[in-house]
Amino acid sequence: MRILVSGAGIAGPVLAHWLTRHGFRVTVVERAPTPRRTGGHAVDLFRPALDVSQRMGALPRIEERATGTSRMAVYQEGARRPVRADLTKIFSAASERHVEIMRDHLSEIYYDLTAEHVEYVFGDSVISISPDGRVQFENAPPRRFDLVVGADGLHSTVRRLVFGDESRYTAFLGAYLGVLVLPNRAGLDRELVMHTGVGRTAGMYGARHLGDARALFLFRSEHQLDYHHHDLARQKQLLHAAFTGMHPDVDSWLDGLNRTPGFYFNSITQLRMDTWSRGCVTLVGDAGYSPGPAVGGSTSLAVVGAYVLAGELARAGGDHERAFPAYERVMAQHVRGSRAAALSAAKTLIPTSLLGVRALAHGARLISALPAGPGRTLLRLTTRTARLYDSMSLQDYLAPPATTSLRSER
Repeated sequence: MRILVSGAGIAGPVLAHWLTRHGFRVTVVERAPTPRRTGGHAVDLFRPALDVSQRMGALPRIEERATGTSRMAVYQEGARRPVRADLTKIFSAASERHVEIMRDHLSEIYYDLTAEHVEYVFGDSVISISPDGRVQFENAPPRRFDLVVGADGLHSTVRRLVFGDESRYTAFLGAYLGVLVLPNRAGLDRELVMHTGVGRTAGMYGARHLGDARALFLFRSEHQLDYHHHDLARQKQLLHAAFTGMHPDVDSWLDGLNRTPGFYFNSITQLRMDTWSRGCVTLVGDAGYSPGPAVGGSTSLAVVGAYVLAGELARAGGDHERAFPAYERVMAQHVRGSRAAALSAAKTLIPTSLLGVRALAHGARLISALPAGPGRTLLRLTTRTARLYDSMSLQDYLAPPATTSLRSER
């Protein structure tokens, strides 16, 4: 059975790994010309995603490439001294297992794990999908597949081709996210420095394995801003307008906008679809159920979703009419929980009032100062994220041993 996966970010390679383990033949197509190795921005893996990664044999490399960020200094806008907090305690209050890693490092690990056994096609993209599985590509000749999976992110091409325009399924959460790569002139080592005010939060962190740093910007907007997601110049203008004058440190970060070798900007938007499947096509990760960048644990959700989708296809013997609904049933509760957590996290990370600014700073300090048990209790009382991710249980989808027949066919 031949399955096409569109997208070689996080969900795509994880899905390809498990599909191959279950005996399916997999092709992954990716618009980028090569696997991305620039580092990206930091993402979080919580317990269920780490459990999946451990079963894949990827956990040692993930732990080796972890950012190691363990401390946080929060400056309230207008204040001279920061409030300091222990990030390791805050994350342990949210999940009993957690690793922060740069997104592209994680993608590289999953890709390396699958490259020998999966057909990867870089520098190409899907332009049409027929009901019988015939796929046309931008560059390569048409091919026919039994199933097609969109793992191509929030602005999924597969979703647009099969389900229609993105605007039909998005819910804007009233905020935006920007990330840029900057020289680590402050010498940040395993520390996150944040500046927070009403409606905006900016931060910078260094990480192990990086010679540079990342600046993170979150800000609120009552309405959706006018820009195209490929128009980087316009995005940089919007970011500059939102943060100029916040603090001299933040202004110096903004000075690097036109020189940065890496830049990311997006609305914090949730995808809310009644179903992620239609005919022989389904969606996984942000392509189907993004809870919102930076606020909803979308990376962990994508890893778990890929594992579940592959497992349900194996359990159904490749019968997608049985497997796709089962996959959606298993993931529905996890997706709902992540959406609710994203709404809560966005309100916390981008305060809407001076009280919220103080609560962010001093709440983080209090949780990090408390023993583990009381810290978890306080987090549970104040947010919707405490142990949310740990509540995602993983079924054991029994896979046959990896066969040599798949390798010999390529």
